Amino acid sequence: MFGISAATKVFVACGATDMRKSYNGLYGLVGQKIRQDPLSGHVFVFCNRDRNRIKVFYWDGSGFWVCAKRLEKGRFSWPEESAGAVGWDREMLTMVLGGMQMEPVERKPWYRR
Repeated sequence: MFGISAATKVFVACGATDMRKSYNGLYGLVGQKIRQDPLSGHVFVFCNRDRNRIKVFYWDGSGFWVCAKRLEKGRFSWPEESAGAVGWDREMLTMVLGGMQMEPVERKPWYRR
């Protein structure tokens, strides 16, 4: 799989995304909804209306990755449709993909990246 370095940003599309979209559809959403360059090497994450499916879109320099995860039970913690996108760090992405709820989580004042 791909590696996410400390310099790689994670952009999360708020609200629901049509999960029938693949490479070209997600490429367009990155430019229109998230307002970022899809070829930047950053990670872009999308979720469906039921919040039980996620797609990760990533350019590794030679091609695009589209990775998907479907939950059998439960829902992902996901930001509501308020802005086009929010920025997460790789630790937050790992926690959400692992099933952690992000709403009540607060970083300690001593936390450093």
